[in-house]
Amino acid sequence: MNQNNTNNPIAILVINCGSSSVKFSLIQPHTGDTLLSGLAECLLTKQASITLKHAQEKTVLPLTSPFDHQSALAVLVQHLHDNNLVNMIKAVGHRVVHGGEKYAQPVLITAKVEQEINQLAALAPLHNPANLIGIKACKTAFSQLPQVAIFDTAFHQTMPEKAYLYGIPSTLYTEHGIRRYGFHGTSHYFVAKQAASLLNKPLSECHLISAHLGNGCSITAIKAGESVDTSLGMTPLEGVMMGTRSGDIDAGIIFHLVNKLGYNIDDVDTLLNKKSGLLGLSQLSNDCRTLEDAMLNSLDEKEQKQATLALRVFCYRIAKSIASYSASLTQLDALIFTGGIGENSSWVRAEIIKQLGLLNFFVCDEKNTAARFGQGGNIAKENARACLVIATNEEWVIAEQSAKLLEL
Repeated sequence: MNQNNTNNPIAILVINCGSSSVKFSLIQPHTGDTLLSGLAECLLTKQASITLKHAQEKTVLPLTSPFDHQSALAVLVQHLHDNNLVNMIKAVGHRVVHGGEKYAQPVLITAKVEQEINQLAALAPLHNPANLIGIKACKTAFSQLPQVAIFDTAFHQTMPEKAYLYGIPSTLYTEHGIRRYGFHGTSHYFVAKQAASLLNKPLSECHLISAHLGNGCSITAIKAGESVDTSLGMTPLEGVMMGTRSGDIDAGIIFHLVNKLGYNIDDVDTLLNKKSGLLGLSQLSNDCRTLEDAMLNSLDEKEQKQATLALRVFCYRIAKSIASYSASLTQLDALIFTGGIGENSSWVRAEIIKQLGLLNFFVCDEKNTAARFGQGGNIAKENARACLVIATNEEWVIAEQSAKLLEL
């Protein structure tokens, strides 16, 4: 890879496109410096707007008709031109949620790749179509730039069959691709690399368990630098309890809901994906900060009790998942906490770690309290196994891997 000097800086425009939003960052891939970032939201409605953060200034602008992704990118392009940032952009890197078994590495987007991303939408119907909208819009807005796809599932393609196969008829896998794929791959990969640096070991010699905890959560076992098991499955519904998702439940509950309680399949989908998890148990919020505040400060006894219960179930499920992944490893160097909750909730981390004493995890209260809001490091007690708080940076991974693919 050619290292660019300061007289010839390059940047990658990173795009994370949802059905009604576009999150974007302009990143220098070799340093991780973010030159510009922002979010277009409420797209396809008259409330559509775009927020731009550049040079320590924040600008919020309404979008004009047709209020779509292309409208948002037009504003972004104009801003890039107005601030002389366009010429340094060498590629557009796209987050694509599902790459199936086809994509274990970043890939230059061609018509064939677009077609295959569309075919994989059967596995990620809420995400891949939205990712394709971003790809098509960027091909129009940045027609001269190469477009690169980075897949959330790619890091987990090193899992062995025993980890990714379900106990169902094998033809459902061989004919329909039903298996565990995992997600948050760019995040787990990034924090694993950072952990290797903190442990002063090559990534290929590191054995880790990574807990990405946010509104969506996943736990990953990393053996010799590679993912060997992960909690999210064919969809992001499996695994530990999350903000609004149930995580693992007895599959028989679905039949009970439909056959005995009159739910239809769409009702079940909404229940398990949008009304469960922290929100469902607490009946208050899916936001960990709101629940911690209610647990510690609420004068409403019922509200306090429900918030406390939801958080304790959340932490127990995560601790149980972490402990189970010791079966995937023959040695363990560290536990990693990342994601919005993992990076900032000292209470959640302490509650999880206190249930993992058998694995020699013990928290130092002082270090744990200090590791918030961008401050990280090892929060373990002396002589205990390392517990690392590491801020994730998925956008940098996308920029870095795009530049590496294009040999920039």
